[in-house]
Amino acid sequence: MRRNIRIGVIISDEPRINDEIRVPQVRLIGPNGEQVGVIATTVALNLAKEANLDLVEVAPNAKPPVAKLIDYGKFKYTEKIKAREARRNQNTAEIKEIRFRLKIDEHDFEVKKGHVTRFLNGGDKVKVTIMLRGREQSRPIGGVELLERLADEVAEYGSVESYPKQEGRNIIMTLTPKAKKVHTQSEQRRRGAESRAERQARQAARLAAKNHADEAEKTAAETSADQASGQTAKKA
Repeated sequence: MRRNIRIGVIISDEPRINDEIRVPQVRLIGPNGEQVGVIATTVALNLAKEANLDLVEVAPNAKPPVAKLIDYGKFKYTEKIKAREARRNQNTAEIKEIRFRLKIDEHDFEVKKGHVTRFLNGGDKVKVTIMLRGREQSRPIGGVELLERLADEVAEYGSVESYPKQEGRNIIMTLTPKAKKVHTQSEQRRRGAESRAERQARQAARLAAKNHADEAEKTAAETSADQASGQTAKKA
């Protein structure tokens, strides 16, 4: 119902529209926000009918009241969406949790990344936990690198709220959703291509660094073995 009745008084929670506007004159605003000026309400109603729009009183306490030509059904729908978004933004975001093993294969990583993306898109924070087992606890840097990779690959949907830190046998990072923006399809494609290129570059850099570290470790091991062999030969 549009109106509630209390103690014989009509209380409206919506603006007056069309024939409900009983004042002799209104200050009219056109459908595109243009100022038409002060005109008779009957004339404003005729203009609304000719344009297939509604005459809506937007400032009833002004002298004279201000009315606007709009599509009232569309206006109500837009206001409903705005109110829903406002309520959603006021609610405390739920914290979801995703757990990874340090030695996770690529397919499982992509599946879990998809869950993280979906949670962030839904407006929830995500707590990501890397569970270390056995000797993995002596090399937590691997868990940090995995979390950094995840943060890079979901950067379009969320940002790091708390950076990776070790808590007991686990390494934990928290991601928070980004505010949604409306982009054109071409801009979205461009941004997507740029973000993919950036992610690929970062992944290539990480892989190169890892390969370099592995090669250095291998060289050091071979050098150590050669030195040990030489010392053994001298003793002989």
